[in-house]
Amino acid sequence: MKIKKYTVLLSAILSVCILITGCSGAKTVSTSGDTKASDSALPKEIRLGYFQSPNGELLAKGEKLLEKKFPGVSIKYVQFDVGRDINAAMASGSIDIATIGTPPGTTGIVNDLPYKIYYLHDIIGSSEALVAKNASGIKSVADIKGKKIATPFGSTSHYSLLAALKQNNISENDVTILDMSAQDIIAAWSRGEIDGAYIWQPAQSKLVSDGGKVILSSEDVAKGGAVTGEFGIVNNDFAAKYPDVVKAYIDILDEATKSYKTQSDDVVKTLSAELGLSAEDTKQAMNQISVLDKSEQAQYIGTSDKQGKLPQILKDTSDFLLTQKAVTTSPDIETFKKAVRNDLYN
Repeated sequence: MKIKKYTVLLSAILSVCILITGCSGAKTVSTSGDTKASDSALPKEIRLGYFQSPNGELLAKGEKLLEKKFPGVSIKYVQFDVGRDINAAMASGSIDIATIGTPPGTTGIVNDLPYKIYYLHDIIGSSEALVAKNASGIKSVADIKGKKIATPFGSTSHYSLLAALKQNNISENDVTILDMSAQDIIAAWSRGEIDGAYIWQPAQSKLVSDGGKVILSSEDVAKGGAVTGEFGIVNNDFAAKYPDVVKAYIDILDEATKSYKTQSDDVVKTLSAELGLSAEDTKQAMNQISVLDKSEQAQYIGTSDKQGKLPQILKDTSDFLLTQKAVTTSPDIETFKKAVRNDLYN
């Protein structure tokens, strides 16, 4: 059976010169405070692209921490479903800061898109998983041969699915892999059009509650060497013009992450509203990823005088994407070292 290949072409991305409200799957919410900022170095607007991921950044959004820090600045949140749309938005200059998964982020770096990594939001565990319908007959990864499995192409879930196939010696040609957004997966699942999906939260919980079961998670795939995560990227021009804003946002994310780790009732309530999940499902989703505060992520981001693990993870991801023909080249590790702003960390 044929598999649809996701290939990111730099020329296609760079041709996307559109307003962010025109990006596929993007939803925009703008907020601002009532008082004016006293610092003339502040931007008039900060445009943030984000996922509905159960991490510290989503908590910071829900608690309006950025608005409280910069009350005179218009804060525009733009929701995305897949990383390739974030790459297009970054290429067109439509957003300043965003969250992106390791595979599409690696693709952006390989294609020299105008951004750098400034933060590591989380290491993905069981928050992304292969979910199969109970009636599909799928009880293990080996059973997906001849089945229809959906996943958003170019995403962390797509990467983990392909890695799982490779780790289990299953040819991609033995599976029909369909490119669908999270919302399309939920709809196709309910119509009986797919046998399973590799997807993240909150869609994962919705599939499980609708007659599904988890077969394999990204935590399992990571044990085989394919680590995935979500990191923060910042437009190069924005970072050069407003370095103090970037540093302040790092502190905001650190504050939110530490609060996140308490899993207090208020934290769960805020995230439940953002995710559209019950408190119970929200807590489960929170426990399925590893969120790292500023000190903990030093092992990945590094510090101003020491490199972390992230460049090697990106290089390994790039090498894998090259085997999948999702990129046309895999540069040396120096390219990925230069892409990480470890100089922002003391």
